[in-house]
Amino acid sequence: MIRHIILAITMVVLAALPASAKTVDVPATISLILEGGDAAIAAYAPERKAATADAMSDLYFDSFEASGLEGAIGMVDASWKIGLEGQFGQLIGKIRQGDSPEVVKAGWASLRANLAVVPSRMAPKGGGFWSMFLQSFLILVREGFEAMLVITSLAAYLKRSAPEKVKVVYHGVGWAVIASLVTAWVVSALINVSGQGKELFEGCTMLLASVVLFYCSYWLFAKREAARWQSYVKEQISSALSGGRLFALGFAAFLAVYREGAETVLFYIALASGEPGQMTALLAGLGAACVALGALYVTMNVMSIRLPLGVFFGVTAGLLYYLAVAFAGKGVVELQNAKVLPITPLEGWPSVDWLGLFPTLEGATAQAILVVPLLVGILVLQFKKRAARAA
Repeated sequence: MIRHIILAITMVVLAALPASAKTVDVPATISLILEGGDAAIAAYAPERKAATADAMSDLYFDSFEASGLEGAIGMVDASWKIGLEGQFGQLIGKIRQGDSPEVVKAGWASLRANLAVVPSRMAPKGGGFWSMFLQSFLILVREGFEAMLVITSLAAYLKRSAPEKVKVVYHGVGWAVIASLVTAWVVSALINVSGQGKELFEGCTMLLASVVLFYCSYWLFAKREAARWQSYVKEQISSALSGGRLFALGFAAFLAVYREGAETVLFYIALASGEPGQMTALLAGLGAACVALGALYVTMNVMSIRLPLGVFFGVTAGLLYYLAVAFAGKGVVELQNAKVLPITPLEGWPSVDWLGLFPTLEGATAQAILVVPLLVGILVLQFKKRAARAA
């Protein structure tokens, strides 16, 4: 089945490659953002915060995003892109709440420094075939890795419990590939979604994926004990797997692939458009990435079969839980940039891109909603263990 998924991914990308994509003049775009930001921040005062916030929002939507710079940065490093988006949002949040000029200028200085290195980091390395091959390879491997982890975990779970039902995961993947192709085509050829609409779409998808993955992780964790699992298999598996839980597993697979799929296709469109003479290298890198993901899938399936039952369910639940927390934080960033959610900066808090942790009250709250139940559950388990020992 995995070979069909890889073939479908390849066909999606190939079908989308002829679409047009704008070539970004990175140095000029960054220069425009820096000059505009300098002017907006220099004119900032708490009493005119609305005008400055609007000016910085315009720079984000019109120059950083609509120019194609955001997507170009994402091709190089998706976490880097998310980090810059988060910094934009945090700065705009400080301005909107009327922070002192010193605080706002410090926030802009940090963002400015990170923007200033973009041209050098993205400058063509002149590597010809191998440079394009590596870029093409890394795009699919990087974007497909998280989705592969989710698919492998869910498929391995069903293989242990109801092998005949594992197809629901692959059906979810297949529909996600189709949906990714349709979305990418619509975005690139019809309406060219940008600005708030794009951020809103990405944010809602991430948050929905977070909720579904959290549900699946909790359910798997609850079944980690062998005795409890055996009882579940005997008494409930038929009804559970034919009902909502089965749908949730398939839907989780769909969201995991769809969240990455459309963006991945658009990355390949931009890559092909930027260096049209290197199509052979691009396709070679794409093929190598498909082989690598296939090998990863097979390896993870073999490992999951050999793991003890308790360890298997614990690791699987932990993986899905981590992804749920990270997606929640990143989804909030997208909705904040879309102006759907407010931005309340938290001074002194760390920023951890891979965990989706950004120093805003809204993002921290969304992640806390997922983390608090885990902490409470750990405390309850510890209490029960102590009570059992005392008895």
